[in-house]
Amino acid sequence: MSNRKEDTPSRIVKRSYEERHREERKQKNAVWGTSIAREYAEEIDKFLKQYGLTKVRLIVEGYKALQNQYGPNKIE
Repeated sequence: MSNRKEDTPSRIVKRSYEERHREERKQKNAVWGTSIAREYAEEIDKFLKQYGLTKVRLIVEGYKALQNQYGPNKIE
């Protein structure tokens, strides 16, 4: 059973907005619910923070690097 917070005018507005825009957001963005070992995740987070990088940039740059390694048209 869900313990929902008390309805306030601002919460009602936010829920209404969420319901209206949920599908639009799903079509626009992808969320990958992945897991890695905590120690490794903390190492990555430390690196990103040290250089002022985002996780999105990590994914994009990693993807580009893999494309260079494997070739952009080589989909198996």
